[in-house]
Amino acid sequence: MYLLGIGIVLLLLKYLEVGVVAGWDWWIVLAPFGLAVAWWAWADWSGYTKKKAMEKMDKRKQERISKNREAMGQGVKRRK
Repeated sequence: MYLLGIGIVLLLLKYLEVGVVAGWDWWIVLAPFGLAVAWWAWADWSGYTKKKAMEKMDKRKQERISKNREAMGQGVKRRK
């Protein structure tokens, strides 16, 4: 998302001819969009996206279990 945000800002600066960016070539201004596409392709190909989604679901599951245990008065289960 950072690359996409940077690309949008650079695109606006180039289009409105603001500052130093006005003199840059278009390929430099559009490069963050290409890098964002490459990042998303790699993240999907390598399983990074799926791994992060699973970690998020596991964290939510553990928080829900802990909350329910506390509500039942059992507290946090401790391992010996």
